[in-house]
Amino acid sequence: MSVLTRDEAQTRAQIIDVERYTIALDLTTGEETFDSRAAIRFTAHAAGDTFVEIKPATLRSIALDGQPLDPALLDGNRYPLTGLTPGPHELHVDAAMSYSRTGEGMHRFTDPADGETYLYTQLFLEDVQRVFAAFDQPDLKSVFAIDVTAPAGWTVLGNGVATRTGDGRWTIAPTPLISTYLVAVAAGPWHSVTTEHAGLPFGLHCRRSLAPYLDADADEILGITRACFDRYHEKFDEPYPFDSYDQAFVPEFNAGAMENPGLVTFRDEYVFRSAVTDTERQSRAVTIAHEMAHMWFGDLVTLSWWDDIWLNESFAEYMGYQTLTEATLPQAPNSVRAGETLFPDTWVDFGVARKGWGYDADQRPSTHPVAPDPEAVPDTASALLNFDGISYAKGASALRQLVAWLGEKDFLAGINTHFARHKFANATLADFIDNLASATDRDVHAWAGQWLRTTGVDTLTADVHEPTAPTEAGQSWALAVDRAGSRPHRIAVSTFDHALNTQAGPGHLAPRDRFALDIPGDSTPLVRPGRRPALVVLNDGDLTYAKIRLDAASWETALGHLSAIPDALTRAVIWNAARDTVRDGELDPTRYLTAARTHLPYESDLALVQGVLSFADGQIAARYATPEARPAALATLTSLCRDLIRRTEDGSHPGLRLTAVRHFIDAATQPDTLQSWLTEGTVHGGPELDPELRWRILTRLAALGATDEAAIAAELAADPSATGREGAARCRAALPTPEAKAAAWHAMFGDDTLSNYLFTATAQGFWQPGQDELLAPYVDRFYPDAAALAARRGPAIAEAAGRHAFPAYAIDPESLATGTRALKDPALTPALHRKLVDQLDDLRRALTVRTTEH
Repeated sequence: MSVLTRDEAQTRAQIIDVERYTIALDLTTGEETFDSRAAIRFTAHAAGDTFVEIKPATLRSIALDGQPLDPALLDGNRYPLTGLTPGPHELHVDAAMSYSRTGEGMHRFTDPADGETYLYTQLFLEDVQRVFAAFDQPDLKSVFAIDVTAPAGWTVLGNGVATRTGDGRWTIAPTPLISTYLVAVAAGPWHSVTTEHAGLPFGLHCRRSLAPYLDADADEILGITRACFDRYHEKFDEPYPFDSYDQAFVPEFNAGAMENPGLVTFRDEYVFRSAVTDTERQSRAVTIAHEMAHMWFGDLVTLSWWDDIWLNESFAEYMGYQTLTEATLPQAPNSVRAGETLFPDTWVDFGVARKGWGYDADQRPSTHPVAPDPEAVPDTASALLNFDGISYAKGASALRQLVAWLGEKDFLAGINTHFARHKFANATLADFIDNLASATDRDVHAWAGQWLRTTGVDTLTADVHEPTAPTEAGQSWALAVDRAGSRPHRIAVSTFDHALNTQAGPGHLAPRDRFALDIPGDSTPLVRPGRRPALVVLNDGDLTYAKIRLDAASWETALGHLSAIPDALTRAVIWNAARDTVRDGELDPTRYLTAARTHLPYESDLALVQGVLSFADGQIAARYATPEARPAALATLTSLCRDLIRRTEDGSHPGLRLTAVRHFIDAATQPDTLQSWLTEGTVHGGPELDPELRWRILTRLAALGATDEAAIAAELAADPSATGREGAARCRAALPTPEAKAAAWHAMFGDDTLSNYLFTATAQGFWQPGQDELLAPYVDRFYPDAAALAARRGPAIAEAAGRHAFPAYAIDPESLATGTRALKDPALTPALHRKLVDQLDDLRRALTVRTTEH
């Protein structure tokens, strides 16, 4: 299949405009294919040749302006349209199209819980061709009118209001001008919760087997939706540009969600069937706010080519966190509660759960600017690689810094100018910067060059010392900041002293002052009055994107008194600094574990507890600790989690208790406690074991060799849901026997019937720390088998293989050398090659951390 190049897209956009697609989909033709008929009205500006894209199972007929064309001329995914004359044309294409089991195109899923079937489209980035013929590029916007024939009893959803016009026949209201990748259809016996807001129909939809769980959370989800919708209308001059707002929670979805106008699709894990923490509810809320922001950033105004993906994702990421914070503040008119508490500060969660994603991506060989040069994104295959921590987390961080520097008033004025000038059209980075510049006297173009066109992470290091000359005011101290990097930063600096009053308690740190600092600024150290503080924190408030290094005295204070720092966002900045120094080989991982063991029992912010435990467990214990040191690391974690469980026995912190229970399970090295919980169906003192916890325990027992196939089969019989099937696949792959590993490997790489989710679950179970000898033969096998799989099954499975099936725990020079040699294979697909580059860089970093003397 040919990928579309930027040059080809520009040429085609000069030749044609597309006015309207009229699409008819018949979903009643069988379990393998569906019928697709497309009528495309377009205008040629000049005589010339072009092509239309389609990936059919069978191309039955194609006609241009009433004249039949030869279906045999289809070349891969392109049908040539030659000899076009200036003026209007109409293309008709009739084809049978294949259903997908990989979350691409028209995905088909049969729910094992009740046998019901559900279909939905995911047409990003070039998968509209899997559903109907199209001129598939973002700057050829068009109206889409879609009719669907579906089985009786099904409901059809689309970008506009869908109306039943007969037995199984549905008509979806024509869209405004949108891009091909944003078209959406979902069909099945959905369970729906509907309402109206601001004169528009709003709806929530999920599989019938999840209906009780959606109903339980519907008020919260709709409350968040309404609050964010209203807040965006306070920010933006342009009103919501579509006729309805449906949110469908769909099975086996590859992303977190997709911003289809009028029909946002979410992975249906967001319909919680097991207990979750408030931060997980907050993450769902952020995703709702993120996708709604896309209705303006991406849908109303769309990038012209994929080099400007940051105009979609960075803005939605920033706006999602910021707008949710504003919409759920206690004083907000429609503030939304999660359980009995307001959502905590979303930026703490961003700092510990998302920002590291950007830092990590930006230090790998595959790094790229937030806004890369157009030449760096020559085709759609390369564009797909840029949906990463840079386009999301780094881009959002850059925008947060821009707002701090520019001011929110001018920032929003520039955005509203951008919407007004480019609504229902396309725009570029240059357009956006010009529109921002029109709202301020600041040099936005220079800022964009420094922040959006460069790569890497700046490092800001504090130098705290006595001034070289005494001041008239008496005692004083001086601060200089060394910047390794090239970007300007506007940051806040906070200082703290050891508390002198006994009421504050031992170890308490009292804030002294907080002041703004521009970097680079005056090269003269900043002299401040008073004695030297016990702790100086750069980037307090986390308003910039940079690695932070404290001075030596502040490090000692921070590591010894982290839980005594009053503000959660300040603590997040310090925990991130500690994380970065571990990854850079500057801080002994055991010191990080010691700090976690010391301070997490007193930590009040759940996002921080989750972030620190995730890094301590998933990176330090699993990868950075040598095999000899791993038992001690796991012992520290289990001891810490046991303390957290004891702390929460009174039921006052259910989210913290659930987090501690999860990590206790993951770190357990002995099966006795887990077996007891599983047998009794509860953690002693609560919580009772729901399906998520039962499968989590069983997976850990499988990895420890403390369960067997019979127990897994019994658990699956008790939970025959889609999640249960994934849990069973994960457990079976985790069993430490040659037979289990061989069967899992064949399922992943020798049998192409696994869906995307079952493939991922099997891969997650397969590689287990501590099973090194058993897994050693599969390290070399991974690379050729993954390459062949990616070539057969496409980008979604290639990404899953590179992310989840990679031998991440084989941390030795031989494994690194094997992977490095494999990168030279010219047949590697771009998606797999990119994942391997990143994974091998992480492997190299883990080796460095293990071998660095501390």
